[in-house]
Amino acid sequence: MEKDELKNMLDYLGLTYLRDEYPAILETAAKKRISLRDFLIQIIKLEAMKKQERSMARRIQQAHFPYKKSMETFDWTFPEKINEELVHYLFKLDFVAQKGNVAFLGPTGVGKTHLMTALGLHACNEGYTVLFDTAANIINKLAAAQADGKIIQCLKLYKRPDILCIDEIGYLPIGQLEANLFFQVISSRYETGSIILTSNIGFKEWVRIFNNDAALTSAILDRVIHHCDIVTIEGRSFRLNGKKQ
Repeated sequence: MEKDELKNMLDYLGLTYLRDEYPAILETAAKKRISLRDFLIQIIKLEAMKKQERSMARRIQQAHFPYKKSMETFDWTFPEKINEELVHYLFKLDFVAQKGNVAFLGPTGVGKTHLMTALGLHACNEGYTVLFDTAANIINKLAAAQADGKIIQCLKLYKRPDILCIDEIGYLPIGQLEANLFFQVISSRYETGSIILTSNIGFKEWVRIFNNDAALTSAILDRVIHHCDIVTIEGRSFRLNGKKQ
């Protein structure tokens, strides 16, 4: 079989790592006199490993994280109050299998987005699909989709991933129409997919975020809090203090 023909067949089968590396692999196998069985096992493992790496990279790219963060780089000594044990437990990702939610609550600059991003990135590494966006962006996209008659497609976008990360709920007020659209996102994911959110406002004050609509706010909170681990963070801003997070 000609080299070009073999490469074309490997490419057709999607075995891109073998397509690019098989000459070196064959040479190594010949030098070490590896048996055919061991050779097959080796190349299959290598291809599977590379496929997993590509899938992981694709999930991370499609998640649209603003930056990469990890739990290891979080400064646990800086917050005045945080349940570190709970945060470590969340990284086991049991809440994802249970279709539960996670809320990071606290003032600006205490590391809420850092921890949410780290948790979402860890989930990507473990094979889950994630989508990250700010509350303001989600609302703007929903409103634009509504105006263009594409609201169903837009809602599907936010329903599809295993985890939807919503950053900065409460930083900007939300009008009645936008609040109704936001409720549809929350409702569509209730007990079907996980939400990780950050907010600088406690749940008891969320009514002022959603146009002072008590009924709608209650409906949103019912679906968010029903299966939710809440991490409350207290302290001064990392940024105002000159620390990097």
